[in-house]
Amino acid sequence: MNSDRDLLHALASLTTGIYVLTVRDGERRHGMSSSWVTQVSGHPRLLIAAVDRRHHSHDIARRTRQFALNVVGARGQALEEYFYSPAARRADNLNAVAWEDSPAGLPYLLDAMVNLECRVHDQHAAGDHTLFVADVTHVAIRASDRPLTSLDLEYVYVGEVIRRPE
Repeated sequence: MNSDRDLLHALASLTTGIYVLTVRDGERRHGMSSSWVTQVSGHPRLLIAAVDRRHHSHDIARRTRQFALNVVGARGQALEEYFYSPAARRADNLNAVAWEDSPAGLPYLLDAMVNLECRVHDQHAAGDHTLFVADVTHVAIRASDRPLTSLDLEYVYVGEVIRRPE
């Protein structure tokens, strides 16, 4: 049997993109760093985002059945740094970043390279996360950049944040 440390090291080798998932509930807006996101269908075009049930954004996405996914580019790493920081661990945390409303009123981050407005079709419990299966209802291309990935960071989220193994 392998150790838990071996398992964490193996999971840390799975590369992911870096995103900020944003939600809105009335006047309350919230964003969270998100890396467990991927496209899961070509027709219809669907993506899936795994959101920790303890996170502020979870209940809003579950209730409103919508979220925006903001793709962080290499030049926008400050977005990841903010949403990963303790300063972002509060209920209404978008006052420190530039944003505008999407057509459906979701927060689009202006410093992201791409914004995707998403409507949730289905939700599935998966351990301590919920998998939100969603279609994209609107896209805004903001910048030509290289997407930021987990390989660009000194840490990685594997259900907990750990330093990237050497």
